[in-house]
Amino acid sequence: MSLSDLRAAAAALEGAAVRTPLVEAPGLTRRLGVPVWLKCEQWQPVGAFKVRGAWTAVTRLVEREGPPRGVIAHSSGNHGRAVAWVARRLGLPAVIVMNDNAPPVKVDAVRGEGAEVVLVDRYQRVRVAEERARRDGLTMVPPFNHPDVIAGQSTCGLEVLEDRPEIQHLLVPIGGGGLLAGCCAAAIGLDHPVEPVGCEPAGAAKLSAALTRGGPATLESTRSIADGLLPVAVGDLPWELIRQRVRRAFQVQEESIGEAVGFLFREMGLKVEPSGAVGVAALLEGQLTPSGPVAVILSGGNVDPDLFAQLCSAGAISSTASAP
Repeated sequence: MSLSDLRAAAAALEGAAVRTPLVEAPGLTRRLGVPVWLKCEQWQPVGAFKVRGAWTAVTRLVEREGPPRGVIAHSSGNHGRAVAWVARRLGLPAVIVMNDNAPPVKVDAVRGEGAEVVLVDRYQRVRVAEERARRDGLTMVPPFNHPDVIAGQSTCGLEVLEDRPEIQHLLVPIGGGGLLAGCCAAAIGLDHPVEPVGCEPAGAAKLSAALTRGGPATLESTRSIADGLLPVAVGDLPWELIRQRVRRAFQVQEESIGEAVGFLFREMGLKVEPSGAVGVAALLEGQLTPSGPVAVILSGGNVDPDLFAQLCSAGAISSTASAP
């Protein structure tokens, strides 16, 4: 994945995705003794970074093959919303297969984009989506295991390293690995020495398992309030980039994820979902001893209002730690 390919993806996103700012976090800067910058992807038009990969994948598909009969995706929420948003803008039918326990705010957002929503057990999402794609002649837009999706996500890392080239550590939430792989592609393309670090819930530590094994390892199950980070394995295609640059993963506890959501709101007025706050959670836990400036990607802000209110209250995590 060449730098020219990544820059082409960035150029094609103009007018669709936002070039989100890097905002310094004074409280974290004081704690770590180095500048800490937050990449605010919750300010994307769909509330998450996923619009980058969805736009890139679908528009490149249309350019190569012409408009498909329709698109389909399986998603815990943000990817599905992004695909539905892109499909609506391009005039394409969309079907999104989602968890039957997905946060209502995410289900409603997908339906609000005009997509058909199919709710199933989350471990059956891929099978149901593939069957529906075959039956109806729909084109699959995978959430992470696709080169164009990764190219789109790489633009987030590209922006971080172009805006703040002094960054030495880049903390990235990881579900299936598309965003982390994209950040690795950006670092490789720019020949930048930044250290990308994957951040994941302790109850969904698929990157830790992959680093130990030396390749994707499938977990029996995953569980966390960070509902966007629950894939049971890192994707094969993301891993090919991740393995080149990532040497460690930070596993964060549920209490810390909740504390990070509250911290970001109280300290900076930022509304970030649990999945988007895991990098800050790792910093609050003291897992990083930085050698220089740090950037953390806040990957999304689509959080259930009741859960958000709980997490922003002292001691709220005790009532939510067992949530799927």
